This record gives sequence, structure tokens and C-alpha cells, in this order.
Amino acid sequence: MKKNTILLLVAFAALWGNVYLVAAQESVLKEQISVTPLRLEQSGDSLYIDLEIVLRDVKIKSAQAIDLIPVLLTADRSMTLPLVSLKGNNEYAYYKRKTSLMTPGEKQARTAPYAIEKGKQWTNNTLHYQYSLPYEEWMAGASVEMRYDDCGCGETATMYTQPVGQIVLPRKVEYQVVPHLAYIQPEAEAVKRREVQVEAFLDFAVNKTNIRPDYMNNPRELDKIRQMIDGLQNDESITINGLDIIGYASPEGSLANNKRLSEGRAKALRDYLASRYDFSSEYYNIVFGGENWDGLIAALDIAKPDYGSQVIGILANDESEAVRKQKIKALRGGQPYRQMLQDIYPALRVAVCKVNFEVKNFDLNEAKEMIRLRPQNLSLNEMFLVANTYPKGSPQFIEVFETAARLYPGSEVANLNAAASSLSENDVETAANYLSKVEPQTYPAAYNNLMGALYMLRKEYETAERYLKIAQTGGVEEAGFNLQEIEKTK
Repeated sequence: MKKNTILLLVAFAALWGNVYLVAAQESVLKEQISVTPLRLEQSGDSLYIDLEIVLRDVKIKSAQAIDLIPVLLTADRSMTLPLVSLKGNNEYAYYKRKTSLMTPGEKQARTAPYAIEKGKQWTNNTLHYQYSLPYEEWMAGASVEMRYDDCGCGETATMYTQPVGQIVLPRKVEYQVVPHLAYIQPEAEAVKRREVQVEAFLDFAVNKTNIRPDYMNNPRELDKIRQMIDGLQNDESITINGLDIIGYASPEGSLANNKRLSEGRAKALRDYLASRYDFSSEYYNIVFGGENWDGLIAALDIAKPDYGSQVIGILANDESEAVRKQKIKALRGGQPYRQMLQDIYPALRVAVCKVNFEVKNFDLNEAKEMIRLRPQNLSLNEMFLVANTYPKGSPQFIEVFETAARLYPGSEVANLNAAASSLSENDVETAANYLSKVEPQTYPAAYNNLMGALYMLRKEYETAERYLKIAQTGGVEEAGFNLQEIEKTK
């Protein structure tokens, strides 16, 4: 019993002695050596360790050494980095002899030290420790600590450990692609011929063709026509060349009678206009537009009566107009026909006044003024030239192309350029709407570049590359730049 007690006391004393020595060693090293991290970060494929080691008043005996061992570690893994060794004279001589006797294989297998410092005292010395190594995924969030071995035993448990810092990972910033856009210059027009029209739903007494300006809705309908003509006449840049008066009839009764009534009513409108304007008689052209079947279908589509689909079905059959009329009259005992005569047919008796005119060509300064006052007087080419007086992508630049697409909705060039200006603002949805109005084969290279830029902004890079490669083959230089943008995202 006494023997066991004595052994236990001896073991406890030894343990207490080791704890005291480690604590004393830690206190001394804290005062003598400090480590400051200058760089602990991952960049690209490498991890960079940059430390400043300050030796304030380190003294060692000739046969002694102190190893400063940087360690990279996580919760479940660690890596020892090349050490810095402070060696006394005898210890340094021993080290040199030992390494000189190593075989080439032994030298290659060992971890070479970062630095060997020979001496017996270091006072206010600064060592720079700079080391890089290939970055591995496990190193994410790792920390760096410095371990001090002054006994040469390599036992981690007896070493004083000083935390240095944590590895900093670069903040992931997604590359923002910049679309490169090509605009198409429209062809210049030698003569800018235009036309504008107004539909007038004039009221006539039954089987009558004369216009009574004060009858029912006629004052309002005639005023629409006068406002259109007056606006054109008052514009000094416009020359009126002619007026087409087109009369349409509702499809009841005989075709011959409808033609007579329609032409008579169109002539009545001509006579009304001739009494108020000084156009010569050859300016007027009377046209019979026919029975207004298209207007009937459009009216049924809007009103959506319960019989509408049946009437449209009758009109879709390849039959004579006389047979159509009989079938519509007989439908459901004639009730739909009577309702259409009252509610729909009157609006089908429409007169269209179409004015044909020319607009003068403008120089650039005039065009810049006209885009603000009457943009409808500009050609697409004139608008293109105005747009290019502003910085690309600026609000004024974009507004001109939006105006062009609004005034020329059927122009594929206008829609392509408007799509490009929308993409310059990263407005993908508006650009897609413009591109939906374009036939891909009309301007294939420009179309494919814009589609590629659109999918690039949507981050659908594989689809974007397919379009852009076609555009690049077609000679669009911007397509090559867009392909480079996609490479940058990778």
C-alpha cells in the first residue's frame, strides 16, 4: 500500500513538473517571439502564407535549437509546413554533418526547412516567412498556428502553440457579362412616301347616299377626317398627293345594291370634302371595298355572342356569298340575323379616307429637332443617324430606337435595333418581344448575335454559344466578343 502511494506521488510530481515547465516555456516564448499574419488567403489555385516573425531577445546555448513550425489545420486534418530553425553553433554544425551524409533519396524524401538561422542571440530581429502551396478543398476555413519545439523531441504535447490566424477565402463575385451589340443602318429613302387613314362610321338614311353633316353620329365622324387632313395640310414638310375614299357595305341584300350604295356614299364623302378643301378633282379616287365580311368576323370576335362561332363557321366554308347569306339568315330561325342587323351591321357600313403624301428629307440637325416634335415624319435611316449622335446605351440613344419600333412596327430592322437597345439595358423580356417580330432568315447574322446576347444575359450559356457561333460565321464581329464574355464567366 505504501509502495503504490509512493509511486503515485512520484508520477504526480513528474506530471506537475512537466506542466510547470510547459507553462514556464510558454511564458518565456510569449515574451521573446511574436508572429503576425500578413497574408493568409487562397487566390486561384494556390494558398499563400505570409508571416512576420519578430525575435525580441532570444538566447540559446551552443548545443540547443528552437524550431518554429507553422501548421495548417482543420477539425479533422492538418499539414505541417516547412519550419524555421534557430540553432546554436554546435547544433548547426551537427545539422550540416547530418545532411551532408544523406543519400539523394533521403534528401528528396525529407521536408526541407524554410530557413536555418545560426547564432546564439537574436535581438529585435524580423524574419519574413513567405510560402505558397497548391490549394485543396479541405483547406477552406483552415487556421494557421505556430508550434515551438525547443527540445528537439518533436512531441506536439510538449510544444507551446500560438494561434496565428484563419485562412481567408476570396469572396465569390460572379462575372457580369457585357453584351456586345450590332445595329443595322436602314436604307435611305430617296422619296418618303406615306399614307394615313381614318375610318368614318357615317349614318345614312335607309337607301340614301347623301351625307347629312348633322345627322346622328356624323358630326363626330366627319370631324375625325377633317382633323387628319388639317394636320397634314398644316405641316410644311408634307405634300399631299391624293385621297382614296373607300366605301364598305354591310353584307345584307344583293351585292349589286350594296355596291351602288357603297360607291354612292363614298362619292358623297368626296363631295363633302371637296366643298371644304381646294384639292383638284383628280386628287380623289373612289373605291368599292366590297361587303364587309372581315369586319363582321372581327365584330363577332369582340362581342362574342353565343351564336358567334356558328356564324364564323358558315363564313369559313368555301361557298358563294349568296349561299352564306341564306345560311346566316336561317340560323336558329333567323334570331341571330335579326340581332346582327340591329347591333352589328350598321357599324360595317364604313367609309375609309386614306391620304397619300410625301415627307421632305431632313438633314441631321433638322432630324434631331423633328424627333422631338413630329417623329412620324422621319424615316428609319434618319432616326438611326439621330440615335448615333448620342452615346451608345444612353437614355436618348435607346429612346430613339424604341420610337422607331413604335412608329414602324412591321419593320424588321426597327425591331432588331430596338431589341439591341433593350439588351444594352439588360432588359431581356422587352428584347425578346421585339425579336419575336423578326423573321430569323431576313437578317440571320444580326438576329443570331442578338439571340446569343439574350441567352447570355439569361445565363443559358450553351444556347447562347450556338447562336453566337452562327453569327460569328456570318461575319458579325460582336459575336466573337460575346463568346469571349462567356469564356470569362467560366
